[in-house]
Amino acid sequence: MDAIIRADVAASALFAPTGLLSPEALDDHVEKDDLLASIDADQLDVAELPVDGVVGFNQFSRMGNDIYLQQISVHPDFGKQGIGRRLMARLDSRAENAGATQITLSTFHDLAWNAPFYASLGFIELPRREYAPYMTAIETSQAPFMDISKRVFMRKPVRKHTKRVK
Repeated sequence: MDAIIRADVAASALFAPTGLLSPEALDDHVEKDDLLASIDADQLDVAELPVDGVVGFNQFSRMGNDIYLQQISVHPDFGKQGIGRRLMARLDSRAENAGATQITLSTFHDLAWNAPFYASLGFIELPRREYAPYMTAIETSQAPFMDISKRVFMRKPVRKHTKRVK
């Protein structure tokens, strides 16, 4: 659990020079109780390396027919190694197995490791008029500690595998 929190805190530090998060948000991390609840609900994936241990995670929840990516964090010491992509591929599989219709997330529009990264994985920006009620609620909850004018919701349809008949 502590290793997950360390990865989260280290990843959050990347936002310090951007001015997009309040100082309180930069000092914040996913709470142990929240992580335990996600583990109990089978809504947390961990990226672990043999020598280094836990270097990242994703945390998600079910929102109607959607899987909502609450958070993905990779320790910056292990960035640019495909760990985030592997975590997202795992989320794709989980969403498909859960029968979800799409994966959604909220992210910063202009940071290279945010919206452009997700776009490279097939996510597209969601027009505000298509926001689900849970998205508006998330945005409202984020407003006190981040600049939501720089945020965007994105979605990606869940690819359904079909079995071939022989």
